[in-house]
Amino acid sequence: MAALTTGRPQGVAAGRTIASACGIGFFPWAPGTAASAVALLVGAALLRYGGHGVLALAAVIAAVGGVLAIRAARANDDPGWVVIDEVAGQWITLLGLAHLSLIGVAAAFALFRLLDITKPGPIGWADRVNSAFGIMGDDVIAGAAGAVILWALLLWKPMLFG
Repeated sequence: MAALTTGRPQGVAAGRTIASACGIGFFPWAPGTAASAVALLVGAALLRYGGHGVLALAAVIAAVGGVLAIRAARANDDPGWVVIDEVAGQWITLLGLAHLSLIGVAAAFALFRLLDITKPGPIGWADRVNSAFGIMGDDVIAGAAGAVILWALLLWKPMLFG
């Protein structure tokens, strides 16, 4: 019963678990890329078996849950172990695909990572906002930009992604 009344440490631990995408953020090499790769596989499965609506809902839940988890974990200045933002951003990028293909999934991964690392324009602006919204915001914007780029490429060359 005492554990129920001391919610603060449990809230921090739960926040760290979610913010680190169930521990992926503690991967010793390139945790953001590792989280994006795992998110890519899960997102592809969600898209394949649930469709765009299920993937979009999962991305929204990850983004909103990420803000709450980052606040609960008391994470500041975007520590490397916070990777729930990469999960949400990668899922948003996948929404730009009309259907799954190996080339499309690879392009979604490469585009999202490129935008997340280089942080052009509004992605960089969001990255400089020192809050949970900023930590999540740059990846959400990068995901949206990646989805738009994929969508535009599909309109330009429909057969590009098989």
